[in-house]
Amino acid sequence: MANLAVFFAMIFTILINLCYRSEAQAAAVGINYGLLGDNLPSTEQVVALCASRGIGRLRLFHPDAAVLGALRGSGIEVVLGTFNEELPGLASDPSTAENWVAANVVPFAGSVRFRYINAGNEVIPGDKAGHVLPAMRNIDSALRAAGLQIPVTTAVATMVLGVSYPPSQGAFSEAAAGVMAPIAEFLRSTSAPLLVNVYPYFSYARNEVPLDYALFRAAGTPVIDGTLVYDNLFDAMVDAVYAALEKVGAPEVGVVVSETGWPSGGGDLGATVENAAEYVNNAVAHLGKGGGTPRRPGTATEAYLFAMFNENQKPAGTERYFGLFQPDMTEVYHVNFYP
Repeated sequence: MANLAVFFAMIFTILINLCYRSEAQAAAVGINYGLLGDNLPSTEQVVALCASRGIGRLRLFHPDAAVLGALRGSGIEVVLGTFNEELPGLASDPSTAENWVAANVVPFAGSVRFRYINAGNEVIPGDKAGHVLPAMRNIDSALRAAGLQIPVTTAVATMVLGVSYPPSQGAFSEAAAGVMAPIAEFLRSTSAPLLVNVYPYFSYARNEVPLDYALFRAAGTPVIDGTLVYDNLFDAMVDAVYAALEKVGAPEVGVVVSETGWPSGGGDLGATVENAAEYVNNAVAHLGKGGGTPRRPGTATEAYLFAMFNENQKPAGTERYFGLFQPDMTEVYHVNFYP
C-alpha cells in the first residue's frame, strides 16, 4: 500500500509539472492570425486548431466580428489591432475612438480575453507616425470610460532603430525618435509594453549575419557586447530595442515580440521549409525556457509567431509563405510547442 501511495504521488507530481510547463510556454508563445486568403478555414476551425495545439494567444491585425465571436469562451488571449488607415480618425476625434471601442471591444469583453490593443502596425517612421500616440491616448481613454483595463500600445518594426549593433548601442533613428520618445513615456506611465516585429530572417537575407546566428545555433561563435554574450540574433535585436528605450528614459517599458517567423518558400535566399522549421522550433524552445535576454535575464520574452497560415492574397514572394499551416490546416512543417 505504501508503494502504491508513492507511485500515485509521483504521477501527481509529474502531472503538476507538465501543467506548469505548459502554462509557462503558453504564456510565452502565441501566433499571428491573418485573414488575407480566399481559401482559409472557418474561424471555428481555427479556434479548434489552436486548442488542439495548445496555442493560448492570438494576435489579430484588425477587428473581425466572426473571429472575435468564435473566440468567445475559448480562453485564448487576444491582441487586437486597428487598421492603419483608421489612425487619423482615431487620433483626431475622441468619439471615433469611443465608437471603435464600443463596436469592437465592448460586445466581446465579457467572454474574450483581450491582452493588448495596438494602434497601428509598422507605421513609424512614416506619414501616419504622428497619429499613433494621439490614437493610443484616445483608445485608452475610451477603454477606461467603458470600464475596461486593457493596455494600449503600438507595433513597430526594428526599422525604428538607427543603431542596433552592438545591442547595447541600440538607439531610435532620427526619423523615429521624435515619435518614439513620447510613445515610450506613455507606455511607461500606463505600464504597457511596446510591440516589436523581430525578423532575423531579413538580416540573413540581406547577407548581414551568418545563417547559424539567425537560426539560434551559433553557440560556438557568440557575439560579445561588453559583459553580455549573444548566441542568436533574436535576443540581440530585442535587446537593441531595450537599449533604445533606456536612452529615451523608459527602461521600465517591456518589449513584446509581436511577430517573428521565417518563410518556407517564395524563392528568396534561405526561404526553405528546413530553415523555417529550424528557426521556429528553435525560437519556441528558446522562449519556452523563460530565461529572457542577456539584457533582461529572468524576464520571459512574450512572443507571437508569424503566422498561422500561408495566405494567398498577400504580395507574391516570401510574404505568402510564413505560415505554420496550409489553408487546409495541414502542417507546412511540424512545430513542437512543448519541447
